[in-house]
Amino acid sequence: MLNSFKKFSTGWKLVSLIFLTLAAFSYAMFQGGFVSWFLFYSFLPFAIYSLLLMLYPVRGFKVTRTVNQEQFTVGQTLISTITIKRKLPFPLFYLLVEDELSEKLQASEMVEGPKKLFFPWFKRRISFSYVLNQMPRGEHHFSTIRIRTGDLFGMIEKEVFFEVENYFLVYPSIVSLVYHPNQRQFEQGSASSLAKYWQDSTMAVGVREYQPGDKFAWIDWKATARRDSIMTKEFEQMQSHDVVIILDRTKSVMFESLITYTASLIRAIIRSGARVGLVSIGKSKNIFQLHADEQHSRELLYHLAKVDCDSNEPLSTILQNDLLKTEMKQVTNIIVSSHLSVDFVRKLEYLVKQQQKYILFMIKKGHEEISKEETVLIERLKKHHIEVKVVSSLATNKGFKEVKSS
Repeated sequence: MLNSFKKFSTGWKLVSLIFLTLAAFSYAMFQGGFVSWFLFYSFLPFAIYSLLLMLYPVRGFKVTRTVNQEQFTVGQTLISTITIKRKLPFPLFYLLVEDELSEKLQASEMVEGPKKLFFPWFKRRISFSYVLNQMPRGEHHFSTIRIRTGDLFGMIEKEVFFEVENYFLVYPSIVSLVYHPNQRQFEQGSASSLAKYWQDSTMAVGVREYQPGDKFAWIDWKATARRDSIMTKEFEQMQSHDVVIILDRTKSVMFESLITYTASLIRAIIRSGARVGLVSIGKSKNIFQLHADEQHSRELLYHLAKVDCDSNEPLSTILQNDLLKTEMKQVTNIIVSSHLSVDFVRKLEYLVKQQQKYILFMIKKGHEEISKEETVLIERLKKHHIEVKVVSSLATNKGFKEVKSS
C-alpha cells in the first residue's frame, strides 16, 4: 500500500512538472514579448534538472558504515562513521543522510545525532561521524541508512534505503570483588581464593572407634564384628571450589545491576581457580555446567550480554524443577536476585534440608532501605543457616556496597 502511494505521488509530481513546463511554453507562445519568454527560459533549467534528477541513479551510491570497535562494555562510547561515494558527479542541491537506530540505541546519550544535512553539489565523497555515549548492554544491529535528495522546489524527491549491516555486542560492566573464605562472602577488591569443605559420605577411607555424635549409618558392621567393638567409617574431607550462580530473570528495575554483579562474581570465582556454573532461565533455558577455563568465562559473559528479564515464572517455581540434580548438586549455590517473597523463602528452606548449600545476594537500588517484611524473611533464612547479603548498587561503574548481612 505504501509503495503504491509513493509510485502514485512520484507519477503525479512528474505530470505536474511536465504540465507546468508546457504551460510556461504555451504562455510564451501566445503572449509573446520579452517577459513571457524570460519566464519560460528561467523555468526551463529547473525543469530539466528535475527530470535529470529523476533519472539519476541514487541507488548506485556506495554507502559504508564503520564503528570504532566490535565489542563494548556498558558505558563505553561508540563512534560510527558513514561514508557515501558516487561515480557520477551530478549536482545535488541537498542530501539528507540518516542512520536508523533501534529504540534501545536511541535512548543512548548522543553527542551528535545520526542524521545530517549536506549540500554536496559536485562532491563525489561525503562522510560524517556521530557519537553514542553510555552504550546499553545487549546485542545490537545497525541495518539501514536512509538517503534523501530532491530538487529546489520539492517537485521531485528521491529516497533510498541502503542495507548496511553492522553487528556488535555490549558486555556487562565488571567490578572487582574479593571473597573471604571464612565469612563466605564477596566484597569489592581483588579476587582471593574460594574454599568450602564438604564431607562426602560416599568415600570411606578407613575405620575408627565409635565416638559420641557419630551417625548410626556410619557404623561399619563387618569391622565391628571382627574387633568386638563398635567401629565407624572414617570419611575423606573433600575440598570443593565449585560454585553455581542462579540468576533471577523475573521482571525487575534492578536487572542491569543483577547482570553486573553476576558477571563480577563469575570473574572473581574463575580468577581464584574455582569452577563455576550458571543457571539462567526465562523464555530460554540456559544451564552452563561447571568449568574454570577462559573460554567458559567468555561463554558466560556472552550469555549475560544478551540475556533479558523475560521470565514469566517466579524464581521459587523455577527452583522446584529438576534442574540441579546433576553434578551441580554438590556445590555452593549463589542466588542473585533483587527481591524476597514468602514462597521463595519456603523453597530455600526446603532445599537446605536436602543438604544443599545456598547463599543469597539481594541487590537493592542506591540507598534503598530493607523493608520490614524483607527483614523478617531474612531472619527466617538465617535460622536455617542460609547466608543473605544485601548489596546496594552504587552509581554507574562505581560498584556495590554491602548494606546488611546475616
